[in-house]
Amino acid sequence: MSGRKIFNTIISVIAAVVVLASAYMGLTKPYLARSAGGGGWSNNNSVTQIKRRGYIRIGVYGDLPPYGWVNSQGKRVGFDLRLARELAKELGVKPRFTQLNGNNRVDALNSNKVDMVLANFTKTPERAEVVDFAHPYMKVSTGVVSPKSHPITSEKQLRGKQLILLKGSTGENYFANRPGIKLLRFDSETQQFNAMKNKRGAALADDNSYLYAWIKKNPQYVVGIRSIGPHQFIAPAVKKGNKSLLKWTNKQIDRLTAEGFFKKDYQIELKPYFGKGIVPSDILLK
Repeated sequence: MSGRKIFNTIISVIAAVVVLASAYMGLTKPYLARSAGGGGWSNNNSVTQIKRRGYIRIGVYGDLPPYGWVNSQGKRVGFDLRLARELAKELGVKPRFTQLNGNNRVDALNSNKVDMVLANFTKTPERAEVVDFAHPYMKVSTGVVSPKSHPITSEKQLRGKQLILLKGSTGENYFANRPGIKLLRFDSETQQFNAMKNKRGAALADDNSYLYAWIKKNPQYVVGIRSIGPHQFIAPAVKKGNKSLLKWTNKQIDRLTAEGFFKKDYQIELKPYFGKGIVPSDILLK
C-alpha cells in the first residue's frame, strides 16, 4: 500500500472515531437539542409537540397548601393544580406532574424536565431574564409571620433577629438587601415552617397569600406584617424562547379570567383555607 493510501486510510479511521465519539457524547447535531433532563427536545416543546406526545409536564409544589400539595389520599390538589389540569384538558393531553421547591423552578425549565411551571411562581425581573412568564393570574407581596406571644409588626423589629426564609423566594430576594437582619434559609416550605415551629427564628417571611392559610391552621401565629416590599404577580412560566407554548398559555389565562375560572378556583381551593378578613380581591387580579 502506498504512503498516500495509508495516510488516507488513517484519516478515514480518525474521522469515523470522531463521529462515533461525538454521537456517544451527544455532540452531533441531533443531540445538540436534547437536554440533560431528558423527556423531549429542549427547543421543540411546542404546543404541537406536546399534543403529539400526549402529555404536558408541569412543575408544581407538593407541600404548599392551598396552592399545591399532596392530600391524605395521595392526590395532588390545590389552586395551581386545578389550573394545571384545566390547561391540560384544553390541550387535549394528560398532565404529568413533577414536584419542585422554590429553589429549582428555573432549573427545571432550563434543564427540560418540565414544559411549564405552576408553582406559585412570582414574576421578577431577574427570573424574567432566564424564563418566559405568561400573563399573571394572582397578585402577591411578602408578608411576615411571627408568634402571637412575640409579634413582629415592623421591619425595624427584625433587626438583630433571625428571619426564616425559603431559598429562591421573593421574600429572600427582598430581605437579602435589608441591613441588620440575620437570614436563615431553607430548601422547602416544610423545612421553613418546621423551623418556625421549632423557634429557630423570630419570624418567617414569605408570600402573604399562603401565610394567610398557614395561620388558620396554626392560630398561635399572626401575620404581623401583611405586606412589605413591592407588589408582585404570580404567573405560569415556560422555557425561555418557547414562543408557541407562551402564546397559547397567554390566550388560555385571558380566556379563563374572562370566564370566571379563577373566582371559582378561589372559592373551591383557597377560601376554605384562609382566615377571616381575606377576600378574593386580596389574591385575584380580577
